[in-house]
Amino acid sequence: MEFSIKQGSPEKLKAGCVVVGIFENGKLSKAAQALDKAAQHQLSDIVAHGDIDGKAASTLLLHKVPGIAAERVLLLGLGKAGAADNRGRVDMLRAAFKALHGTPAKDAVLFLSDDAGKDAAWLLRQAVIAAADAAYRSDSLKSKPAKPAVLKHIAFATLDKPAAELKKTVEQAAAIARGMALTKDLGNLPGNICTPTYLAAKALALAKAHKRIKTTVLEKKDLEKLGMGSFLSVTRGSAQPPKLITLEYSGGAKSQKPIALVGKGITFDSGGISLKPGADMDEMKYDMSGAGSVLGTLQAIAEMELPINVVGVIPTCENLPSGTATKPGDIVTSMSGQTIEILNTDAEGRLILCDALTYTAKFKPDTVIDIATLTGACVIALGNVASGMFSNEDKLAQELIAAGQQAHDRVWQLPLWDDYQPLLDSNFADMQNIGGRAGGTITAACFLARFTKDYRWAHLDIAGTANKSGKDKGATGRPVPLLAQYLINRAGK
Repeated sequence: MEFSIKQGSPEKLKAGCVVVGIFENGKLSKAAQALDKAAQHQLSDIVAHGDIDGKAASTLLLHKVPGIAAERVLLLGLGKAGAADNRGRVDMLRAAFKALHGTPAKDAVLFLSDDAGKDAAWLLRQAVIAAADAAYRSDSLKSKPAKPAVLKHIAFATLDKPAAELKKTVEQAAAIARGMALTKDLGNLPGNICTPTYLAAKALALAKAHKRIKTTVLEKKDLEKLGMGSFLSVTRGSAQPPKLITLEYSGGAKSQKPIALVGKGITFDSGGISLKPGADMDEMKYDMSGAGSVLGTLQAIAEMELPINVVGVIPTCENLPSGTATKPGDIVTSMSGQTIEILNTDAEGRLILCDALTYTAKFKPDTVIDIATLTGACVIALGNVASGMFSNEDKLAQELIAAGQQAHDRVWQLPLWDDYQPLLDSNFADMQNIGGRAGGTITAACFLARFTKDYRWAHLDIAGTANKSGKDKGATGRPVPLLAQYLINRAGK
């Protein structure tokens, strides 16, 4: 899908469809007023007859409106003037693109930025992502997949000359949307296709496509030499070989310390010997969503050519039961030298992440952010609205919160207090890998904090936000918007 921004009069623009807004009291937006005048007040007559009342996210499609160059006109309800919040604006955009995709229009022009009472840049970013999401298909493995979206080009139009920076905003948002699509594609693939080897191949393909990315893949023998006993303990029950993938994006000066993104890559999580219940276990293919978000973010910033250095680190393997699998009560030695008593093999994400976090220190990072579908407790706490966030530095936490608000990909900070650390104490090792039912999301983060004392660090628990369940089952592409916005902010772009 292609995106552009232009200036023009809505009645003169030739397109498959032109989209304008109507407020709840029947008041037409400025663009709708221009159309109404050209159509000899047909729009205002339609509103007066009650065919659309302007309720937020309502739509009405009109065909062959006299005096209008576009083939169709889509009226979009904007609700009460000035009353829409961020969620309301996103809902309106989704409604508009859902309606557009229900038409045979190949291109559309949207007059939105002068109507919603929010800065144009924010609205355009959300519009691009909503458009791409509406066009996304996840049925490539069906024998008869659905036809691809007909709508191929979206132009965001303004009555007045658009600000020069809005073109860049649209380009960045399109890159983020493509990064989200990669993340969704990887998440939606089944575990028999998206294996650790498959993820490694995707990482190598990114390096081939973008000259600023260098990809390195470490094999099992390399992990053994590094002393990654914690990581290797998770993969013992699987026939799939583990991989430690690193992607180095060099967009800044050589002297610039990189920002590291560490993504959990469990391509299928059965729970191991601590076997999960059978219901919904198919969704454990999404346990590599942290890894997928790292790949999606790296692709996005490479397309943007951000002047910043970023390292992606992805520990990836399967977690399966077998005669050779790690057992509850086993004790392993992590790369850091700290020993871990594994009381629950289903708390495996932290076991691969702790070694990856230790390894990441070799890049002398400015900041490290790990991303993981780590705990079911986070889903209970925050649902699927916000990702859980922890940090050992308040400034970093505030930067991520701000980026989440900008991207509408929000996080909620949870405590990382030392008061919780004793819950991880073990009688037989330096620590145990679970802290009990109480505060499960927090104790998981506290476990990781023991391996991140040498740098500024944040942990994102995306267990509730990486994918949806039920009839809308599928990967969401989050938190690529958050991570990309954070990196854009750090790059000053």
